[in-house]
Amino acid sequence: MKISSLYLAGAVLWIALMLQSCYENPYVQGQRIYDFWCANCHMEDGTGLAKVNPPLADSDYLRDNQSVVPCMIRQGYEGEMVVNGITYNQPMIAHPQLSEVEIANVVNYINHAWGNDYGEVSINQIREWLEPCPKPY
Repeated sequence: MKISSLYLAGAVLWIALMLQSCYENPYVQGQRIYDFWCANCHMEDGTGLAKVNPPLADSDYLRDNQSVVPCMIRQGYEGEMVVNGITYNQPMIAHPQLSEVEIANVVNYINHAWGNDYGEVSINQIREWLEPCPKPY
């Protein structure tokens, strides 16, 4: 009886910690995806890498082009891009392994990280925006 009480107490504590963590940072899943797949090029603080990789923090391009971001994440991007008045021309690698839910999580994280306030995107918006996206080879 004591052992099952300990398991129950441990489970309750674990759930409480998880709920508190999600309450403090509702974008924790997106942050983990960003840290693993994106931070290497866009940096942990979203500032980008000099004139090689554009910033995501305080990015006018990100703010004004929400509907193309999911496709860029899934299929990558090549060509010039102007972000905050600076031209970037470094190819962005594709992440076709990310699901629609993972893309939604990372976009919502980026939209709220580093002082950004670009709103929430839904899974339905992500699906809609990915529909015209070129299919991988």
